[in-house]
Amino acid sequence: MRITVFGATGAVGREVVTEATTRGHDVRAASRASGVDATNVADVVRVSAGQDLVISATRPHPGHEAELAAVTRALLAGLRGSGTRLLLVGGAATLRRADGVLVQDAPDFPLTLRPIANACADQLAVCRTESEVDWVYLSPPMLLETGPRTGRYRLGADDLITDEHGESRISNADLAVVLLDEAERPRHRRTRFTVGY
Repeated sequence: MRITVFGATGAVGREVVTEATTRGHDVRAASRASGVDATNVADVVRVSAGQDLVISATRPHPGHEAELAAVTRALLAGLRGSGTRLLLVGGAATLRRADGVLVQDAPDFPLTLRPIANACADQLAVCRTESEVDWVYLSPPMLLETGPRTGRYRLGADDLITDEHGESRISNADLAVVLLDEAERPRHRRTRFTVGY
């Protein structure tokens, strides 16, 4: 499979590149460092041409959270009509907790995370208006951590997944496993799903 990874030098992007390469896929790494502007439709078209799949694991710098929706719009515009599938790594803020409250609406949700939470909600909203591109939005758990690749995980839809200790987490390496499993054996189309241990 020919795969372009946007955000390839970030914590998740690096793991995605490693996992995809290990599985024998032809990977094209795209990042700011490689001179690719993911908010620029022409750049998206250039690095996605002829690819089977695009994975976006971009994360804006603090203070530039609005870029997340801009990147998503550019990716969708650049892929429209190409037949290339899009997997987006989003955020956990719009997932429902066990008490029915959205993560971002919980009283204990940190104010410092509100800008990126709002940006991820906007990103998901942009996706949900798209009816042509074959997109998938992955909401990770609340905690993405450095850790081993175990290959084990549980999938969900709109509800936050927690482990036996009540923690919502997964390693970056296992998030990459989830993304490549979805790439190789699609189970979701034009929808959001989530994952956790």
